Amino acid sequence: MPFRQTVRLGQYLMKQKLKGAKNFPLLVELEPLFACNLKCIGCGKIQQPHTLLKQRMPVEQAVGAIEESGAPMVSIAGGEPLMHPQIDEIVRQLLDRNKIVFLCTNAVLLPKHLHKFKPHKNFSWMVHVDGLRERHDLSVSKDGVFDQAVAAIKEAQAAGFRVMTNSTFFNTDSPQTVIEVLDYLNDELKVDNMQISPAYAYEKAPDQEHFLAVAETRELFAKAFSEGRRKKWRLNHSPVFLDFLEGKKDLDCTPWGIPSYSLLGWQRPCYLLADGYAKTYKELIETTDWEAFGRGKDERCANCMAHCGYEPTAVIATLGSLKESLRAAVSV
Repeated sequence: MPFRQTVRLGQYLMKQKLKGAKNFPLLVELEPLFACNLKCIGCGKIQQPHTLLKQRMPVEQAVGAIEESGAPMVSIAGGEPLMHPQIDEIVRQLLDRNKIVFLCTNAVLLPKHLHKFKPHKNFSWMVHVDGLRERHDLSVSKDGVFDQAVAAIKEAQAAGFRVMTNSTFFNTDSPQTVIEVLDYLNDELKVDNMQISPAYAYEKAPDQEHFLAVAETRELFAKAFSEGRRKKWRLNHSPVFLDFLEGKKDLDCTPWGIPSYSLLGWQRPCYLLADGYAKTYKELIETTDWEAFGRGKDERCANCMAHCGYEPTAVIATLGSLKESLRAAVSV
């Protein structure tokens, strides 16, 4: 993250500590629609009922949910957010409220809608790139999407936008495929930051055979990160979380750190599990048994090492330690 955003997040965490807050959001995953223009093998969002896929969240509802939570950061996902007719207004209103906004997209529609947005210090495009051409097109089940994404990234960069990428890795990946795509994004496309995550077995995902187990995740990232590559890449993660991915450190899950809000409400307990929904953020926080989730507590969490559960833990651990804070500052 840019240094000014890191400082702001630190100030927010200090405020929560002084208030004695136990559960608080670092970032909200906002899903203003479930509809998408692609059918990715690792995602089950478009398996929602047809009537739900037609719905679009009103601007006031989307912004109101973020305001209620008090989170300083918002990641707008879906579905494909650029299919929402008022997505630019949602972004604009969140930025007006001084939120840090990441707009996640597969970038197919980005050239068509880019003119609706303006570069802003707190706004970033987050483009989904799961691998180089053949690997990425396979993951989204459509040829040509990798080239479209690359062209869209270059167009957004030329227009002055901050552009990040998000890459999900499966057990079909090798350390070499991870290295190849991150080298390409970092050195050739020169995106501002890259976010990575081991795939999680969404219940409705079409492909249920290629999700990474814990041991596989650690081996994959330990080898990919070796020989100094981890320090070279502009990864949008704390050093503590990267230690966790490659097995140098273990962390407890913090499911309340990145809550998810969609057309169905506040998802309980996290973005990856759906044990019902709360109508308000207050209800979500006060009526969810947060201690019941995480590896060793719920069998569905056994192989999860996703950033939505463990990055908040890592961030809190980083900013609660002078040593880790200095290490993170050096890595920035």
